Amino acid sequence: MNAGQELSPWWTPSRHLDRRPFLQARSAITRATRAWFAGEGFTEVETGILQKSPGNETHLHAPSADLTSGSGERSRYYLRTSPEFACKKLLAAGETRIVEFARVFRDRERGPLHLSEFTMLEWYRANESYEAVMADCIVVIARAAQETGIGTFSFRGRTADPFTTPELLTVADAFSRYASIDLLATIVDEQGLRDALAGAARDRVRVTEDDTWSDIFSKILVEHIEPHLGQERLTILYEYPAPEAALARTKASDPRVAERFEVYACGVELANGFGELVDANEQRQRFTQAMDEKERRYGERYPLDEDFLAAMTSMPEACGVALGFDRLVMLASGATRVDQVVWTPTGAEA
Repeated sequence: MNAGQELSPWWTPSRHLDRRPFLQARSAITRATRAWFAGEGFTEVETGILQKSPGNETHLHAPSADLTSGSGERSRYYLRTSPEFACKKLLAAGETRIVEFARVFRDRERGPLHLSEFTMLEWYRANESYEAVMADCIVVIARAAQETGIGTFSFRGRTADPFTTPELLTVADAFSRYASIDLLATIVDEQGLRDALAGAARDRVRVTEDDTWSDIFSKILVEHIEPHLGQERLTILYEYPAPEAALARTKASDPRVAERFEVYACGVELANGFGELVDANEQRQRFTQAMDEKERRYGERYPLDEDFLAAMTSMPEACGVALGFDRLVMLASGATRVDQVVWTPTGAEA
């Protein structure tokens, strides 16, 4: 195709024929994944897409939908960014092992690894440690590779063997190894938090006056850490700093870090898991702080899911993980862009 020449629509027979091997791989991986979860005693669930609150993280943006009732009253809903709130309500209701192939939506995210509508494979185990879902991730990823017969994942010149024992690396060790930063030393009192990391990162990333601790952390992670992860084998990056805990509980033996992990292959983030926070008061505080920051940055905030916060008081200790299913299929099928493994791409991805 000549430079500047537009692709034909995804539904034209010639383009569909090019994509079909990747789509067939998707179907095979879906069947194998469902079979594995069923064999492990998981119940597959289907939770609602339209939500009063799509999630309460600062940088996540959700499409909205205004619905009209029979009486003519209009209400604002959002397309969920994750099934997490609904799944945790099911844990509070008494479910113990659940999994969902969830259609989720993210605004302001597009590119070779990002779609505005995508599939998130999310699952939870009640009364188990987060090491249990770490182990699940490794099995699910290896089974996907086994189903397609691919021996090595490859993306942008990087490779990873999904069958080799993964590398286990704490976030603090990764910052020390690849950025020469003592990350935990920057996690001090609230006032000194940002300046401590800004000083440590001065020669490594561009820091602006408006950058928060989280912004600086993310810049270092993206520019200096992630390119090294998932090289030759998978990497499990774990013990994220407490300011990046989101919905994870902090580690009992070291409150500077949280029970959060991510799985990488070829520098690509595949999964994000937690030992789940079950303290509703702490969760409300985190949500409120995140929405305050969202309003400061973007001029908008999402409502808190009061039903979810109420359910947390009945929620058992649990662990959970969200895996980008389209990204997994991309690597396991040998595709080079995530839109190649989606049956009917939408909008800008089509």
